[in-house]
Amino acid sequence: MAAEKGRVMIEIFMVAFVVLVLLLVMSGVKIVHQGYRYTIEHFGRFTRVAEPGINFVIPFVTRVGRKINMMEQVLDIPGQEIITKDNAMVAVDGVVFFQVLDAAKAAYEVSDLYTAIMALSTTNLRTVMGSMDLDETLSKRDEINARLLAVVDHATESWGVKITRVELKDIRPPADIVNAMTRQMKAEREKRAAILESEGMRQSEILRAEGEKQARILQAEGQKEAAFRDAEARERAAQAEANATKSVSDAIAGGSAQAINYFIAQKYVEALGKFATSPNSKTILFPLEATQLMGTLGGIGELAREVFGKDGAVTVPVRSKTSGSGLPKVES
Repeated sequence: MAAEKGRVMIEIFMVAFVVLVLLLVMSGVKIVHQGYRYTIEHFGRFTRVAEPGINFVIPFVTRVGRKINMMEQVLDIPGQEIITKDNAMVAVDGVVFFQVLDAAKAAYEVSDLYTAIMALSTTNLRTVMGSMDLDETLSKRDEINARLLAVVDHATESWGVKITRVELKDIRPPADIVNAMTRQMKAEREKRAAILESEGMRQSEILRAEGEKQARILQAEGQKEAAFRDAEARERAAQAEANATKSVSDAIAGGSAQAINYFIAQKYVEALGKFATSPNSKTILFPLEATQLMGTLGGIGELAREVFGKDGAVTVPVRSKTSGSGLPKVES
């Protein structure tokens, strides 16, 4: 019985020892997930960084210190009120994107990484926006983001952190400032509309004046051309009149009295035509001798018979005498 009890005790001891060994081995195996880094401490002193996968540590001698997330993370900047350069109060909130590049620095260079980044972003946001006017804060978000990124990234470099982006989510001015900005925008738009309308009217007047100028130029050119042609017509008429007068003079010089008869008759008929077409005369009285006109017409006929005879020969008048009307009367 004693031997049997001793064997049972030995078996229990062996089982307990094996279990203990297994527990010690299992406690020394550390599995690091992808995207994380673990810091390994030997009696509280940092020794190395455990990479993703299976890592072995000595139980009771070394342990895992900090578990650092190496993926890019987003940190919200809580809303806060900021006084701008022109003493306007605005509420601002934003986000910060960062990534840990050095797990050891992130674990041991700063006590609370997230709180430190948030405080640093908040204070620099106040500094940057406090140096700008309200209009600049509303219109230059990219510039604010770039300045914040440069300042915060430089400050967190010693922590093994890379600030990838800083973005302002919302800028909320007070209600009275929003109303004033709305009125200002409306006035500005009305001003632009009035300027565009006046500019359109000005352009229209310029085009109209340009059209009238071209019309006057064309009208003047037309009048010039008409005057030129009128002068040319008068010149030709004068030339024809001169030729007719020369012909009559030559005929008179040749001894033909019928030529001057024709010339006087022509002027006589033209004078009567002008009397008839005058707008100031309603009634025309003829205290004229009818025989005078008939004698003139007869003279024209005698001239035609004298110039164009039956045989085509030109005859010279024999004698002439004056009628009672004063016009020469030709007899053959």
